[in-house]
Amino acid sequence: METQIKIVMADDHPIVRQGLRKIIETDENLIIAAEAGDGQAALDLIAEHQPQVAVLDIDMPKMDGFAVVRELQRRRINAEIVFLTMLDEEETFQAAMDLSVRGYVLKDSAAVEIVAAIKAVAAGRPFLSPAMSAMLLNRRRRADELAKDQPGLHLLTPTERRVLKLVADDKTSKEIGEELFVSYRTIEGHRANISRKLNLTGSLALVKFASANKSEL
Repeated sequence: METQIKIVMADDHPIVRQGLRKIIETDENLIIAAEAGDGQAALDLIAEHQPQVAVLDIDMPKMDGFAVVRELQRRRINAEIVFLTMLDEEETFQAAMDLSVRGYVLKDSAAVEIVAAIKAVAAGRPFLSPAMSAMLLNRRRRADELAKDQPGLHLLTPTERRVLKLVADDKTSKEIGEELFVSYRTIEGHRANISRKLNLTGSLALVKFASANKSEL
C-alpha cells in the first residue's frame, strides 16, 4: 500500500484550484489538507499543516511562489515544492532551479502531469514538464562548461558550495551565518577558502563570480 501524501495547494484562481483538486483526489493516496488563494495564506497553511508537498502557483498576490519558498527555507520547513506556471520562460525556470525546487509543471499540461509530479517530488525525485527539458539541458551544459573553466569548483566542500550559492543570492556573511547557524567569522573563513580554491583575488571577486554564475553553481 502506498503511503498517503499530504498536500497544500495555492493558486489565486478558484477555478484552477477546483480543477486540480478533482484531478489530485482521484488518487486515494493524495490528500489535500488545505488550499490558499495567495502566497501569504499558503505560507501560513504550510506552516500549520506541515505537508509533504506544496503545489504553488508562481504568480500569486501578497507573496509570489518564489517568496513563499524562500521563507519556507528560512524557517527550515521541509515541504517539497511543485511550481505551477503559465510561463515557459528560461529566466523563470532558472530562478526555480536556483531555489532547488524539484517540481515544475506548466499549467497547460497540469491536468495530465500534476499527480505524477506530486508523487515524484514526495519521493525525492525531480519532475519537469517535458516542454522544459531543453532548458534543463542548457543549464547542465553551462554547468559543465563552468566546471571546465573553473576546475577549482570540484575542490569545494558541500558547505562551501552552499555558502557560494548564498553569496550568489546576494547575502552578507552575517545573513549566511544566521541561516547556517554559525558565526560571522566562520562564514568569512569559508569565503576565504572558496576564493583561494577558485583563484579569486580582490574583495569583490567572489561576489562577482557567484552572481555571474548563479544558475550554474
